[in-house]
Amino acid sequence: MIRLSRMRAAAAALALVLGAVGSALAADTVRPEVGNPLKAAQALVKSGKGREALAKVNEADAIGNKTAYESFLIQQMRGSAALAAGDNEAAIKSFEAVLASGRVSGREAIQMQEAIAVGYYKMKEYPKAAQAAAKYFKEGGTDPAVRTVQLQSYYLGNDCSSVGRMLGEESSHKASEEELQILRTCYSREKDDAGYVAATERLLQSYPKKEYWTELLARVQRKPGFSDRLGVHVYKLRNATGNFANANDYMELAQLAMQDGVPAEAKVIMDKGYSAGVLGKGSEAARQKRLGDLVDKTLADSKRTRAQDEADAQAAKSGDDLVRIGLEYVYEGQADKGLALVEQGIKKGGLKRPDDAKLRLGEAQLYAGKKNAAVATLKTVKGSDGTADLARLWVLQART
Repeated sequence: MIRLSRMRAAAAALALVLGAVGSALAADTVRPEVGNPLKAAQALVKSGKGREALAKVNEADAIGNKTAYESFLIQQMRGSAALAAGDNEAAIKSFEAVLASGRVSGREAIQMQEAIAVGYYKMKEYPKAAQAAAKYFKEGGTDPAVRTVQLQSYYLGNDCSSVGRMLGEESSHKASEEELQILRTCYSREKDDAGYVAATERLLQSYPKKEYWTELLARVQRKPGFSDRLGVHVYKLRNATGNFANANDYMELAQLAMQDGVPAEAKVIMDKGYSAGVLGKGSEAARQKRLGDLVDKTLADSKRTRAQDEADAQAAKSGDDLVRIGLEYVYEGQADKGLALVEQGIKKGGLKRPDDAKLRLGEAQLYAGKKNAAVATLKTVKGSDGTADLARLWVLQART
């Protein structure tokens, strides 16, 4: 929940009303028997003695035959004294009466409307607080603290549709991280998984953090119908988003890349692990070296037979081998040649899993620094087995 650390409404309205009352009294627009107690109340409010100030306001109110203007000033001062005394209900009643009189406008009216919204919020009258805050903005108020009141009032009043509507108005206000967290909580409370994920993705776009990626990646794997064969892509995303925890993560991704038939990518991962100082240390150093040696040998074998393998792939009915060989070239540093082969393989058709191939192409384009092309490719992935979800996350990663 957002902390109302910036809440200045009560003090601002208080100062404004005190100034208005002071000016009126100085201009001798009220009788002394009314004005003197109000002046005393004003001084008491400034000293933080709200209860004593209310007593003085009541003293002024007890005078008979008051003019309409005297009654108006009494209501103003009562609102300020009630604020100082912490009596939100009395303050709201007074300020609403003052506003209804039509005698205040402009900044003074806006500040009173702010105090009303905050008062209702403190009283846990959340629908009324939200309504008062909306009126504050309609009349020209701009304080973001009142936006906080409005948003929290919708949330605490179980009006999540209004929370979503408020935070959808991005053209006029960039939602803060805490606001988007409230939106997520709303969706969670309503068991709206799609809304929750969308809100988390918005958080990542504006406030990219490792923990948001951790949650999204865990969710995509738990989604019904997610295929286990896509684990390699989850590991790739974890690597790209700073979610590798230890040496085992590098080892696992390298082994998965080997199983995927792309030892060149496995070597990139192993080299990164060694460069980061994660691999090659401790009791697992020997095992890590054995995997590295296997990767090097497999890659050397692949390069030795590459020309024949490529010719066979060109002659094959399916484009699967062209895709795999193209990926080898990409991760070996020949991006243009490799990407062209992958695209040729996809265009050729006959693929065992077309969406997998497009997902792998998008990843390779990102690796090669071709972000716009990658995003365009990834947006074409439509598989319901998890490929489309992973592609969307890659697009998100490319934009953060």
